[in-house]
Amino acid sequence: MSASQTSDVPTLLVKIFGKDRPGITAGLFDTLAAYSVDVVDIEQVVTRGRIVLCALVTKPGNGAEGELRATVHSWAESLKLQAEILSGTGDNRPRGEGRSHVTVLGNPLTAESTAAIAARITATGGNIDRIFRLAKYPVTAVEFAVSGTATEPLRTSLALAASHLGVDVAVVSAGLHRRAQRLVVMDVDSTLIQDEVIELFAAHAGCEDEVAEVTARAMRGELDFEQSLHARVALLAGLDASVVDKVRAEVRLTPGARTLIRTLKRLGYQVGVVSGGFTQVTDDLKERLGLDFASANTLEIVDGKLTGKVIGEVVDRAGKARLLRRFAAEAGVPLAQTVAIGDGANDLDMLNAAGLGVAFNAKPVVREAAHTAVNVPFLDAVLYLLGITREEVEAADLA
Repeated sequence: MSASQTSDVPTLLVKIFGKDRPGITAGLFDTLAAYSVDVVDIEQVVTRGRIVLCALVTKPGNGAEGELRATVHSWAESLKLQAEILSGTGDNRPRGEGRSHVTVLGNPLTAESTAAIAARITATGGNIDRIFRLAKYPVTAVEFAVSGTATEPLRTSLALAASHLGVDVAVVSAGLHRRAQRLVVMDVDSTLIQDEVIELFAAHAGCEDEVAEVTARAMRGELDFEQSLHARVALLAGLDASVVDKVRAEVRLTPGARTLIRTLKRLGYQVGVVSGGFTQVTDDLKERLGLDFASANTLEIVDGKLTGKVIGEVVDRAGKARLLRRFAAEAGVPLAQTVAIGDGANDLDMLNAAGLGVAFNAKPVVREAAHTAVNVPFLDAVLYLLGITREEVEAADLA
């Protein structure tokens, strides 16, 4: 029965609530089946062992509504449940144009921040059609299905609210494309891994402080990346190439990195990395983690020594965006279906070019420019921004 066919049809909203147990849903519809009603809508939620089951059905014919009400109440009482039956007309009211998914991450997620997000949605003209939990660990993640307002103004409004509420908010347009195959491309240093690779090399060369200062200035956008790269690499001249294996062993993955990549891969996504660091490390990460794409700068090695130079085209801010586009073309994924994750100013072009740009524990300038931000130290929290639930993550782990 279509929405137009049910708009004026008398209906009953049957609501059952109480302690959950197996067989409640089947029992309710077995009870309703005796009255030859049609099902218009169903909603069921179980929270901490308590069930709320709602069934919107057409009214029975031949004046049997009273008998249906009595039978449903009797059945509910036999199971120590409560029942409420409301008369009305038609289905739910039509949803407004413009639909979005609003994902909110909190650690913890407070009532105050939830109220503020809901108020912002209402203030933009949106209506909350449905709310459900995506995860309770390592962060609390809930998703609001919103209609009645365009995605972009909603995203702008909620981004302003999130910054002072201590939560992360992502707003994406609703549609089947959300579950379509995607490409996820991330930065490496301080995103996929906890370290800055050039600083690991610098520690072996005895120039860690000098390199760290130049790195910090570049990531804040105070220095041209290519110039700073050459200046830092020059400090490594003469370092024995054997240090590459030592640096690879020192690299620490960000918490949740393996879970993020493993889950995405098992769900059919393609995953890549782009880095202002070095292929001597990213090639190893690609092999270890089963990545589909990897690109970075290459340290020149001659006669078993680092020369203090890089060879080939430099992967800088603009280069990362170009690589995102190239990976998308090779993967056969529209740019609108890409997700980029990064933390520094040299990631901004890539984040803005992607369908969804995620600033991960990023500098302020990056958080302000990206589509959304994740400010918890768990990289797998990005999964919830894609609408992937904790249950799906656990199922992928068992696959």
